[in-house]
Amino acid sequence: MHGDEPVGFTIGSFTSVSLDPPMVGFLPMTNSETWAAISGSGHFCVNVLSRAQADLCWKFAKSGSESERFVGVEWRAAPTGSPILERAVAWIDCDIEQVYEMGDHYFVLGRVVALEADADHDGPHPLLFFKGTLGSFAVEG
Repeated sequence: MHGDEPVGFTIGSFTSVSLDPPMVGFLPMTNSETWAAISGSGHFCVNVLSRAQADLCWKFAKSGSESERFVGVEWRAAPTGSPILERAVAWIDCDIEQVYEMGDHYFVLGRVVALEADADHDGPHPLLFFKGTLGSFAVEG
C-alpha cells in the first residue's frame, strides 16, 4: 500500500530464502517507481497468479500504467494491509526485513507473517513465465 492506495507490479524473480525463520525474496529494479511506493509501507504481499490470470500479469507488468493497475481488480487486505488479489492461487504476506542494492536491482528480503493457498482452485494451476511467454505445466507420472 502507498497511503490508502494499493500498488503492485509483476516480478520476474521470486525465491524462498529461509524456512526458519520463514523468509522470501524478490528483485525489483532500483529505478522502479512502484517499488519506491511499496518500500515505504514496510510490507509486501506476493500473489501467485493462476493460469487463468495472465491478463493481470501483463496489466501489472506494463510500465506507465501504475495508476491504472488496480482499476477493476478485486482485492482484500492481508494481515499487514497489503493487497491480496482475488483468485490468486496463493499469497505470502511479509514484513520487509532488509533491502540490499545489487547493481541495477535491489534484493528485497521479506519475513513471512502470513500465507495461504486457495483450496477452491481446480489444481492449483499457477501461472508460469518461460522464454517470454506465459503458460502452466502438466504433472507427469
